Amino acid sequence: MKKSEYEIILNSIAEGVFVVDLDRTIVYINDAAKKLIGIEENNVIGKRCYEIFKSSVCEKQCLLKRLIKEKRPIFDEEVEITDLFGEKIDVLVSAVPITDKTGKIVGAVETIRDISIVKELDKEIREKYTFQDIVSKNKRMLEIFKILPDVAKSDSTVLISGENGTGKELVASAIHNLSYRKDEPFVKINCGALPDNLLESELFGYKKGAFTGAIKDKPGRVETAEGGTIFLDEIGDLSSAFQVKLLRFLQEKEYTPLGCNKTFKANIRVLSATNKDLVKMIEEGRFRQDFYFRIKVVEIDLPPLRERKGDIPLLVNHLLSKFNRTKGKRISKLSDKAMELLMRYDYPGNIRELENIIEYSFVICKDIITPQYLPAYIAKKEFRMADEFSTLNLKGVEGQLIEKALKLSSGNKSKAAKILGISRVSLWKKLKEK
Repeated sequence: MKKSEYEIILNSIAEGVFVVDLDRTIVYINDAAKKLIGIEENNVIGKRCYEIFKSSVCEKQCLLKRLIKEKRPIFDEEVEITDLFGEKIDVLVSAVPITDKTGKIVGAVETIRDISIVKELDKEIREKYTFQDIVSKNKRMLEIFKILPDVAKSDSTVLISGENGTGKELVASAIHNLSYRKDEPFVKINCGALPDNLLESELFGYKKGAFTGAIKDKPGRVETAEGGTIFLDEIGDLSSAFQVKLLRFLQEKEYTPLGCNKTFKANIRVLSATNKDLVKMIEEGRFRQDFYFRIKVVEIDLPPLRERKGDIPLLVNHLLSKFNRTKGKRISKLSDKAMELLMRYDYPGNIRELENIIEYSFVICKDIITPQYLPAYIAKKEFRMADEFSTLNLKGVEGQLIEKALKLSSGNKSKAAKILGISRVSLWKKLKEK
């Protein structure tokens, strides 16, 4: 095939293509690449690629330099280039080495694909499903998003319940940031981390000489939060005795530091959170009912991640963007197989566990996160599922369903067959087989 025929083919494709030598000098560029950066003439030949594309990776993470160092192609690197008019364009760049007869790299073929529209759509989706720092498109979460602004304005006490790792602190922070107290302190304390005597001094402070070691006055978290919000995490771990002390503070908004005879008035809002079933604890006599109703004027119950798995792709993209920004690395995406494995997993540690999984993969991965970069217990999940399925006693399960249907229908076979979604004859045959 003649050189001009190659050019005809390259100029007929939608992706931009250009070729550089080891000095990063452009030796060929197709029409799509020229159109992308806003030039018509072929006057870029002989110029350095960084002069033409002005990419965000040109100086520190040049693809050609990486390609030579790593001795492998680079695919779908998300970068930003600048066109002739100074406009920023988001593109995906791939680079494949050109070698001579001895296998030595002498240059690279690079392709660029405009993803500005995709990025814009992605931004719209993120904005639609992002509330403060919380990301979700789950119906229950969107309902919470809807009421949070009104909850924030109310200044009422709020109890945020949910399993560990569901984002209770993020919700508390969002309530504070949306309230009129947003410019004042947001102070957190873990109620389960300290015994009563230390928790009291931590919350209300103490005066010099209040106890051995109290060599000077120390303000408590309540005083530190003055004008703002205090967040009492793990409130279900409080002893009954300390609940009584805190109940008085919540009712009167007054407190007395240890070793002090003076009572102080507090102007703060109180938010609390728990991963425990407080209603059950009340029934068992382990939590005070009057205290429960004082902390729970408004209750927000966060669903676990296993009940909002549709959020996993959104959360993964959010976390990748976060780590790309904070760790100075470029990880473009997860492979379809890796995402499939993440979607199958049940996340006992909820969003916090997902964040740890993505951070682990991010640290050891080069560009695209594939199953090999996921923690071993996630990557092995599909094999465990296959083993469980192969040993599953289907007949036993079927028998249990039939028995349940007969019980629900009080032995009426026609009704039982209807419950099971099969004909009466089919049910009769299955009963005969048992």
